[in-house]
Amino acid sequence: MSLVFAGVCSHGPGITGRKAMADSDDVSSLYAAMDGMRQAIEASRPDALVVIAAEHFANFFMNNMPAYCIGMGEEYEGPIEDPAWLGIPRTQVPGAPDLSRRLIEHTLQEVDVAYAQEWKFDHGIMVPLHFLTPRYDLPIIPVNINCQGPPITPLHRAWAFGQALRRACDAVPERIALVGTGGISHWPATPDSGKINEAWDRDFLERWARNDRERLLEYTDEQTYFEAGQGGFEIRTFIAVSGATEGCSATVHYYRPIPIFAVGCTVGIVNLAGQS
Repeated sequence: MSLVFAGVCSHGPGITGRKAMADSDDVSSLYAAMDGMRQAIEASRPDALVVIAAEHFANFFMNNMPAYCIGMGEEYEGPIEDPAWLGIPRTQVPGAPDLSRRLIEHTLQEVDVAYAQEWKFDHGIMVPLHFLTPRYDLPIIPVNINCQGPPITPLHRAWAFGQALRRACDAVPERIALVGTGGISHWPATPDSGKINEAWDRDFLERWARNDRERLLEYTDEQTYFEAGQGGFEIRTFIAVSGATEGCSATVHYYRPIPIFAVGCTVGIVNLAGQS
């Protein structure tokens, strides 16, 4: 059936954990944009939601750091963080192990991926799910791209991974929604936390919305680290979505730098013309 929905959004823990400290218009406008994304996902009638995220040393550490990993569990628990700190109650999230296995088998024809039958969701997945599947009734297939521990995967490989994942989706009968979630520029867990490079973010989002492969892949890690912080390495999740929707433009429905959330908050939806 292929993809019936594709988009991107931010996942900073402050989005839910520090909402009481934020400007009310920042909160209401971002939450409205996330709710609009939820409605678009529900309208696409997916059988499962694939979430491409950047895991934050919650499950994978330097003793075993896969470049790409796809979840194959019956269910997942999250958040792994303190629920009171994150503002999201701990819950069980349904998986789709049979579908996930088939996607993994197809993806392995082109890109080597690890898989995990056990996975604790951190804020990188739980914050988006809190808005996009608030009843936790849609089966989730988590995907992690290592954006934390160098050496990290090159950008052209993130694009190729997205392409392989798309072809895997094309090969199964289920209706699949795809969301990539990351920060764009941010400096988490550093003295610069709360710093946001708005100009860099907007330039990146313009490239992403045009699905401009050449310009999306021209960043170097050194440039990204200097201009967008170590959190900027999470552009790989957005680039994977671009690879999965090659040739499709997208619309950035929301972007606003919100320092108390420590990230430029983003909601974007790909225009999947001709999908039903």
